[in-house]
Amino acid sequence: MAITAAMVKELRELSGAGMMDCKKALNETDGNMDEAMEFLRKNGQAKAEKKASRIAAEGIVKVAVKDNSAAIVEVNSETDFVAKNEKFQTFVEKVAQQALASDAADMDAFMEEKWIEDNSKSVKDILVEQVAVIGENLKIRRFEKVTAENGCVVDYIHGGGRIGVVVVAETATVNDTVQEALKNLAMQIAALNPKYIDRSEVSADYIAHEKEILLAQIKNDPKESQKPEKVINGMIEGRINKELKEICLVDQVYVKAEDGKQTVAKYLEAVSKEVGTPVSIKKFIRFETGEGLEKKNEDFAAEVAAQMNA
Repeated sequence: MAITAAMVKELRELSGAGMMDCKKALNETDGNMDEAMEFLRKNGQAKAEKKASRIAAEGIVKVAVKDNSAAIVEVNSETDFVAKNEKFQTFVEKVAQQALASDAADMDAFMEEKWIEDNSKSVKDILVEQVAVIGENLKIRRFEKVTAENGCVVDYIHGGGRIGVVVVAETATVNDTVQEALKNLAMQIAALNPKYIDRSEVSADYIAHEKEILLAQIKNDPKESQKPEKVINGMIEGRINKELKEICLVDQVYVKAEDGKQTVAKYLEAVSKEVGTPVSIKKFIRFETGEGLEKKNEDFAAEVAAQMNA
């Protein structure tokens, strides 16, 4: 059967694959559109497996919110160029919507779920298709879903998706003042990266370990090691307290504090007083793209050459 330009165009629109890939698929299947789609999916699977060993440490974070629930996802690509691609960003938005509707307990279960836009395919199937279309190794790295039982959720995306934050608050009042305050705190979390809400979340083991390290540092210092034990203990407590002010959200200085001293705890007290009901942070999630992942160290010319030789 003769393969026409119109057939190639139709298959491209259906699959999103490249022109030459579509032409080859149609030739291999004697022009049968359904079989050509299946051929592309199988070919996409092969490409995905081939690309799976390549490092995917770029990408973006997206958040989907509905009512009092939110889902945050991180999807990785190999290059920042693809991370800025409109098709990739649309795909990540759909992954976030999938996570929002999901009941999956872990990533394995999530990947096997039926895709909400096409129940004939799994999330994994759709990912494989995107790898074939976009031409890079992609990875849905992580997701988390939260619900505010008595309050609201607020999200913030920084740097076009480099950092994403979700804040869960407990409050009887949800109005513009509360929403703005929570958005301000989400921005603070993005910028200052606290590890805990308050000191009650910090384990005793962590404190003991930090004290052990600080004591060793003091003993190894010729001057400080000569100080009385009471003074040394005071120094350790002071340094621990300083660290806790950095890693606990409510102890941090509020980034928009007019006096440069107001803590997040005091800011929340002021907001609570203004709206007439208590406003407290119950949970926050902060995803930063590629954190903890190895990054490729190639220049652009080498990257192009590598793709040409693939």
